[in-house]
Amino acid sequence: MVTARIAGIGAALPPAHRQGDLWDEVFRWHFSRSRVAQRIFTASEVRSRHTATAPSELRTVANWSTGDRMRRYGEAAPPLALEAARAALDAAVTDPAETGLLIVASCTGYGTPGLDIALADGLPLAPDSRRLFVGHTGCHAALPALATAADYVAAHGRPALVLCIELTSLHVQPASHDPEQMVTHALFGDAAAAVVLRPDTAPGLRVVDVAARTDTTRSDHMTWDITDLGFRMGLAPEVPDALESQVGPLVKDLLSRNGMDLSDVAAWAVHPGGPRILDAVEDGLGLPPEALATSRTVLAEHGNCSSPTVLLVLDSLLHAGAATGPTVALAFGPGLTLYAALLDPA
Repeated sequence: MVTARIAGIGAALPPAHRQGDLWDEVFRWHFSRSRVAQRIFTASEVRSRHTATAPSELRTVANWSTGDRMRRYGEAAPPLALEAARAALDAAVTDPAETGLLIVASCTGYGTPGLDIALADGLPLAPDSRRLFVGHTGCHAALPALATAADYVAAHGRPALVLCIELTSLHVQPASHDPEQMVTHALFGDAAAAVVLRPDTAPGLRVVDVAARTDTTRSDHMTWDITDLGFRMGLAPEVPDALESQVGPLVKDLLSRNGMDLSDVAAWAVHPGGPRILDAVEDGLGLPPEALATSRTVLAEHGNCSSPTVLLVLDSLLHAGAATGPTVALAFGPGLTLYAALLDPA
């Protein structure tokens, strides 16, 4: 039976800014010098973030209409998407014309013709390539997209390309005293990341299995609402506790049905939604602190970039040579939804 392997990962990042500078130049004034906001920014464990929106503009974005934000997305997203896609295809030694399926995931910008068309033209893809756009799925979108791409590769024997891009800086919200908004504005950054899957004759991590777990009783814990002034994130303080209670059953079921247990896992690629999220995963799975060191480094260097972030973690693990055995990727999003992928170089 043909299976799919991750043959290459690529990323594209807009300019980086130190967290302290963003606080001093933008958010200190946005939150009216709030000491609560300053403590939240300091406790975020984010040292730097990438933003496609210049700090000078971040002070005004909060007043932009949703239409204005979508127009800027249409200008800024395609170059980043193309850079990440080309990097992944180069790493996978894959000609764009070979690609049978393109999946684009984004929850921060929309338009038609969209990013999938821009990529099909810019790479370029073959005219018969299939395209799928996954919108408004949130931080976990990379893993269901990966699962769909893997199924396509296994069924058709052609490469697939997954591209995740988020420009969260375009959704700075009007000033408020809401701690949830302070947390959101302290964590999120911009990034694009892409992954190429090829039939299993190629080297790379094999996509063994993907599992999902959704707790609909907590669907109000994580929200992403479209407003007249951009998209507004809702992130309840109960999210880490909810994830801690669900992540153990999800991962243990995924591993057991593939003849493994936690001790067999060589590396963990966990979406760094924030420091409390990573603490909850550690506690829920009983992992030592070093297990999520790469996720914490990505959080520190990039912040939470929504859907591309788990791919940034996986790319870092691969470059460090850490994913030498069974690897579990984890990501979380609205629903409340958890996704896990079991990857293996064997």
